[in-house]
Amino acid sequence: MSAPVPVRSVVIVGGGTAGWMAATALSRLIRTGVSVTLVESDAIATVGVGEATIPPIRNFNGLLGIDENDFLAKTSGSIKLGIDFVDWTREGHRYTHPFGEFGFDIEGVKFHHFWRKLYTAGQASWIEDYNLCATAQKLGRFTLPVADPASVLSRLTYAYHFDASLYALYLRAYAEARGVVRIEGKVEDVMLRSIDGHVEAIRLEGDRRIEGELFVDCTGFRGLLIEGVLQTGFESWKQWLQCDRAVAVPSASPGRAITPFTQSTARRAGWQWRIPLQHRVGNGYVYCSTDISDDEAAAALLANLDGEPLRDPMLIRFEAGRRKLAWNRNVVALGLASGFVEPLESTSIHMIQTGVSKLMALFPDRGFSPVERDEYNRQTQVQMEQIRDFVILHYHANERTEGDLWRRVRDMAVPETLARKLDLFRNRGRFFRYDDELFADSSWIAVLLGQNVMPAGWDPLADAVAPALVRQRLDRIREVFRRAAEAMPRHEDWVARNCPALGIPVARRTA
Repeated sequence: MSAPVPVRSVVIVGGGTAGWMAATALSRLIRTGVSVTLVESDAIATVGVGEATIPPIRNFNGLLGIDENDFLAKTSGSIKLGIDFVDWTREGHRYTHPFGEFGFDIEGVKFHHFWRKLYTAGQASWIEDYNLCATAQKLGRFTLPVADPASVLSRLTYAYHFDASLYALYLRAYAEARGVVRIEGKVEDVMLRSIDGHVEAIRLEGDRRIEGELFVDCTGFRGLLIEGVLQTGFESWKQWLQCDRAVAVPSASPGRAITPFTQSTARRAGWQWRIPLQHRVGNGYVYCSTDISDDEAAAALLANLDGEPLRDPMLIRFEAGRRKLAWNRNVVALGLASGFVEPLESTSIHMIQTGVSKLMALFPDRGFSPVERDEYNRQTQVQMEQIRDFVILHYHANERTEGDLWRRVRDMAVPETLARKLDLFRNRGRFFRYDDELFADSSWIAVLLGQNVMPAGWDPLADAVAPALVRQRLDRIREVFRRAAEAMPRHEDWVARNCPALGIPVARRTA
């Protein structure tokens, strides 16, 4: 048996957020003798989605040793404590999906069971009052968490909003400083090896040939290598996730507080996002093209901005789903090239992060054993389907009266994996997390309750604790969280003091 021959050259095709996140992470291999080359063309625009993130991105940045304040200043970033959902459950209703956990478990029983019991008796307020992130979010406050579990601030967790194009530039500087080679050029041809069909090289304009052993496809929706050349196949989820287009436009900051949350507002044919940065606000309308025209969607978006648009709306076409193989032969697809679940829960950048992390953990040799490849594909499929189910929940559990889209998604049959979760929760509020699922109990509980999926009962073990004691604890938790949030600085003041955007005036609170 011959010894494995290590991979010595990695070629990343495509820049943008996916390409430069991959380059940044893979630059660690350069110290082991692996060359990392990124090919991109300035003539090809990037989609630029993913300006809102979820907390695990802090692990990615931390692993790379990135200074948080420097990163936020250079990407015009802000803090995200959760998502404010407006009109999703029904018109005139809103709820919060905050980061962090609700309350504290009591004697091994999940907090929300006690809350459900007291809420039914009229002895507890809405569950968001028992989450520190939700409380701070509503007050527009933020401070850094502390590691001491005895401090209430240890319950705080957060993510970022940032300018995706600036983030790509930030990572490019990081990667190039560590030896990643960038080549400017447009791919005109891809050569396959006759013996096994692996990608052998790409040819750029000017007849430049770039050879590699492992290729990372970061070419966006078109999937130049994974689909255009290898014809891997695509599994569509449009029967559940019917929105297939978005129009996006930045607008001027309205000159008031920088809200520490993403806002998602349901519209007749989809939903509108609002992501506040230091120098502008990111906006977009995700919609179903059978229910509204592109022009109508753009007009609706522009009519609902809270600041002047900074350019014309950009149209993005997409289809929810995944490549049947994210890793095929010697090509690994990352980002939009691997599949897409709409940006409702800000998972796009996280999927890039976990994709490159799995690639590092399963990094192949030149034999490209199916053992590593199959495990990569299995984990990627499971994770994408779990995220898909979570996003479907937002649509399916609605009571809206406006728009055919909302009636269709309310009446549709959902995947069995989601139906099972719904049945368990509706019965006694039970929830189980499978296969290292991305969204924890608290996220599911926030959206289930927010969308008015109320359990009929609770865990009987919650009845074993004296009601007076439970009520006392809940009152105490709510009071402590409220006082802790009120003691935090306003979010825009924290940003101005710690990470003001370089060369960009910070919008300050005026009222």
